[in-house]
Amino acid sequence: MTEPATTAPAIPRPLFVYALLYGGMTVLAGVLGNKQVALGPLAVEAGIFAFLMLVVLSSTVAQLYGRKTADRMVFWGFLPLALSVALIFLVLQIPASADMPADRQAAFSLMMGSTPRIMAAGPVAYGVSLFLNVWLFSALRGKESEGDGAGSGLGMMVRGGIASALSQVVDTLIFISLAFYGEFPIGDLLVGQMLAKVVLSIVLVPPLIALCVTLARRLDRA
Repeated sequence: MTEPATTAPAIPRPLFVYALLYGGMTVLAGVLGNKQVALGPLAVEAGIFAFLMLVVLSSTVAQLYGRKTADRMVFWGFLPLALSVALIFLVLQIPASADMPADRQAAFSLMMGSTPRIMAAGPVAYGVSLFLNVWLFSALRGKESEGDGAGSGLGMMVRGGIASALSQVVDTLIFISLAFYGEFPIGDLLVGQMLAKVVLSIVLVPPLIALCVTLARRLDRA
């Protein structure tokens, strides 16, 4: 007697879409981080925008599918991050074409090259801060049921803002300390980056989580 064929469980469409976006943001954050932007009196490296999207997406997934699913997404985010670092290192080792202008070669090396300390600090800060964000976002949910979208609305946005702000403080402390401690005084840099990231977390993250939850429900109905 032939056993009936089994099919793998389908991944919910919103989770599939957000996982794809999440992987892309892990790679883009490092590239954008090469530019510092001025937001009024605040100065912050541009990679924060991609990093805040990682916070938004992980919080959204925790809201809709539970903490364990969000933790798995954060864990697998190390894969595109590691592959991108390995490919950048490989490309930097391959001699440039003789047809490539020298100024473009120098610009590429400057943009894509990093010291070993910076390359090590990025993944450590990523892992600690994103897992912390998911844990805080879920813990602040209290006794609400996980994975069904319960508690959405103002409470969800407040939880998102608090979790993001605290995790960004930890991210900044870890990254700047590991990457630059001993190279130059880092006190002013730490305070400035923490302030900028906390402000952006409070202003941008809550409405973006609400938007992503709303989009997910529409994708489910599509």
